[in-house]
Amino acid sequence: MTQEELDALMNSTEDLDLDGAEETEVKPETDYEDEERNKQIVNGMINGDYKARADMAWPPPPPSKEHKVVHQLDDVTRDSEIKATEMMEKLESINDFFANSENELCVISDALNKNIEIFEKLNLKFPNVKSFKEAIEVNNNAKNIIDDITGCLQTGQDEVMMAMDAMQYQDIHRQKIERVINVMRALSRYMSSLFEGKIDDEKRVGSAVHIEGDTTADVVSNDDIEALIASLGKK
Repeated sequence: MTQEELDALMNSTEDLDLDGAEETEVKPETDYEDEERNKQIVNGMINGDYKARADMAWPPPPPSKEHKVVHQLDDVTRDSEIKATEMMEKLESINDFFANSENELCVISDALNKNIEIFEKLNLKFPNVKSFKEAIEVNNNAKNIIDDITGCLQTGQDEVMMAMDAMQYQDIHRQKIERVINVMRALSRYMSSLFEGKIDDEKRVGSAVHIEGDTTADVVSNDDIEALIASLGKK
């Protein structure tokens, strides 16, 4: 290639945007990024900002009051029983109000019947007096209204009784939750018995910080070595 051809080739490449021609590579998520994310989650657990999520398998929730399963279920059964008892008491009070109101309306209805009877007698003796006929109509209308109100109160009592029957599911749910609690407690006792050891945990040798083949770069520090030597010297 001559010098003229080389110069022409160099001039033709000056207009090319070499930076724009480079494609951005999408780097896959590395193990380091996973580790950093897990550290953030653990820090959140330490700071009390941990929130249980169904799509997160690790790390598990800390054994705090909010995450102890049996404690939570015990609270549910206790609170549910208390609220169910309060609800039943309220329904009984409403039913008593309906019954008392119905009894009072019966008293008023009897008084209206007596008024109607009196005005009918007066109307027979004095048929030309219009006020007696009007009084009979007014009392009959009031009696019809009372009958309608009595019917509504009776319907309300029936609805209350159906609500009280529907509340029986609460006791069934409580029994089911208690059954689950008993199974979980039995499994807990079984697992504790299965992994029980003869040596107390305080007397066991601590695990090595770093073993050859581990992916972690953590090694035993000088302070750990000095503490180990000091502990051996005390024996």
